[in-house]
Amino acid sequence: MIVGIPKEIKNNENRVSLTPSGTRELVQRGHTVYVQHTAGINSGFTDEDYEKAGAHILPSIEDVYGTAEMIIKVKEPIESEYGLVREGQLVFTYFHFACDQQLTEAMIKSKSVCMAYETVVDRQGALPLLIPMSEVAGRMSVQEGARFLEKPQGGKGILLGGVPGVKPAKVLVLGGGVVGTNAALMAAGLGADVTICDISLPRLRQLNEFMPKNVKTLFSSAHNIEQELATTDLVIGAVLIPGAKAPHLITRPMLKLMKKGSVLVDVAIDQGGCFETSHPTTHAEPTYEVDGIIHYCVANIPGAVPCTSTLALTNATLPYAVKLADMGWEKACETDSGLKKGLNIVNGKVVFPAVAEAFGWKI
Repeated sequence: MIVGIPKEIKNNENRVSLTPSGTRELVQRGHTVYVQHTAGINSGFTDEDYEKAGAHILPSIEDVYGTAEMIIKVKEPIESEYGLVREGQLVFTYFHFACDQQLTEAMIKSKSVCMAYETVVDRQGALPLLIPMSEVAGRMSVQEGARFLEKPQGGKGILLGGVPGVKPAKVLVLGGGVVGTNAALMAAGLGADVTICDISLPRLRQLNEFMPKNVKTLFSSAHNIEQELATTDLVIGAVLIPGAKAPHLITRPMLKLMKKGSVLVDVAIDQGGCFETSHPTTHAEPTYEVDGIIHYCVANIPGAVPCTSTLALTNATLPYAVKLADMGWEKACETDSGLKKGLNIVNGKVVFPAVAEAFGWKI
């Protein structure tokens, strides 16, 4: 199969979808890999690294899309790429269709095959291609939240871990999945007073068993969240419904319960955000203020640490990319029901129920 690796062009997206070692694996299996010039440079990989692995370097993104049968990306195509996606072309990347009708309609129009990382499942029912970036985003959410609590950044001027004789900041984590767990552990490691919420009692019991003593668990309800907000300095939104839009757990009226200079970090922004007042931001302009509350809603948080993120992502995606290249998407999906769940749009038709439901469409 002819595989194409375009350079990511979303704002401050520094990751690349395939490492030179992953390229070598595909080439050794008889596939042809085309990499756009400087696609890997921000992740620490030069064109020469890819050439040594057996890839061919192409000068432009148009050349890559025009040549490849399968495009492997990190983030969804942006508007300037819509017209490059061809009928029958397999695009393997994070899509998050449910919160972007324009993207969804563009991919329907292209009649391509859209395989979404975020809805592929493994034999245990986990999301293996979402987990590594969720781990990165969960840990980074606390780093960024701590930064924007600083007074020069518009925050309260609170140190997350406090100091002897001064109480630490209070952190509320909404969601006990991979993002929330990593956020809670990171915040706890910095010495914060952490509360993690979830609607699953079995999950709360699991968290209670291994979390440090400065992490408390709380059942997630509107009442309980409202009770916490008055004394919370940093909220991490870490809710996920696979392939579907995130629910709004904090409404605009609830912001009035918080003290000015508090920070909300919405890691669920790729799926529409779990705060009513959230809208996507970029690493160039990561925050905005609503009712005195700082909102951090960067849609590609792991893009800020591409050297780590690219390696973690390729570790997870490569086995699936190899399967798709070896067998073609149809046969690969016949043999792997979990990979089949990654199909969101096929030849102009939405095939993933949660995407259709998000826009009130019928499959």
